[in-house]
Amino acid sequence: MAMEGMSMTQMNPNSLNFSGGPGALPESVLQQVQQAIIAVPEVGLSVLGISHRSDWFAAVVAELERNIRSLLGLPDSYHVLLLQGGATQQFSMVPMTLLHGATAPADYLHTGYWSGKVLAEARREGPIRTLWSGQDSGFTRLPDDGELAFAADAPYLHYVSNETVEGLQFQRVLGRDDVPRVCDMSSDFLSKPCEAERFALIYAHAQKNIGPAGVTVVLVRDEVLAHAPDDLPGFLDYRSHVKAHSNFNTPPVFAIYVVLLVTRWLLNEVGGLHNMAARNAAKAELLYGVLDASDGYYRGRARVQDRSSMNVSFNLATPALEQQFLAEATAAGLSGLGGHRSVGGLRASLYNGLTLPAVEVLAGFMDDFRRKHA
Repeated sequence: MAMEGMSMTQMNPNSLNFSGGPGALPESVLQQVQQAIIAVPEVGLSVLGISHRSDWFAAVVAELERNIRSLLGLPDSYHVLLLQGGATQQFSMVPMTLLHGATAPADYLHTGYWSGKVLAEARREGPIRTLWSGQDSGFTRLPDDGELAFAADAPYLHYVSNETVEGLQFQRVLGRDDVPRVCDMSSDFLSKPCEAERFALIYAHAQKNIGPAGVTVVLVRDEVLAHAPDDLPGFLDYRSHVKAHSNFNTPPVFAIYVVLLVTRWLLNEVGGLHNMAARNAAKAELLYGVLDASDGYYRGRARVQDRSSMNVSFNLATPALEQQFLAEATAAGLSGLGGHRSVGGLRASLYNGLTLPAVEVLAGFMDDFRRKHA
């Protein structure tokens, strides 16, 4: 019998996950997680019951930090933190740390739904300037270089590298080298190489490309900590977490362990971030090719040069046709294709764990749907 509120199709273990988050995890990682829930081989206990004060967990954190450093080529002048609270908590921790006592405003870019969420939290802590906003254009594009006049006296610049809702992604590093850069990379972190050393602080919650919900990776440069206020609450002070090696309070052991498995997969099975980027580019190229070859039947939201390789947002001619698309997609085992509630429409998320064959199935479905309903 199906669970209440869920169809048998929705419970199909063979369904493909195109959701905006939580995203798909690699099959080999899921197999290891399945075993670890019963018993972690080297410990003999379920990962759900291993103490966060154990030597085993300390080794997990240490290896995960090393793996992230290796994947990104991260210098020793950065700390790798594994925090809770999601990206949402970072919306506050960043300005609490960097905007405290500032007289000049911090520069923020408003490029979509999630970068809009950041603004109100930052204003609680000090002055900010919305350097550019795409609101008037419906967040269908990102700013060109000529539209951005970065302030030399800004305490920092903040932007979101990939807007999951609108399907927009920056393909370049923004800002001035003499102004600290802060970037929310939640939805494209470890999906491709990153010039991490050009940022003062990077944060990314895990549930897109690198693990389940519950853990947020923060990369923070030494100089940020050196200038942080002294009156921050302990839990909201990056220095507390540095001193405690990401064990300031009971951490999400399970989520952190899964992220470790994903970094091992990236290093040992994928072969690094250049290879991961190539995989992701192939998936995006295939799906955007379906949109571009449809003679306007599928209508992409984003300007072509700003298209995201992570989130393909598009529309059909009417909301009714979009609902028909979703119904038939669900019946075909294609899950999570509904657009975000703020914009509606359709969206296919192509995070690291989603395979090219899965995207090929979606592309075939879209071609068939178009032939049937055009």
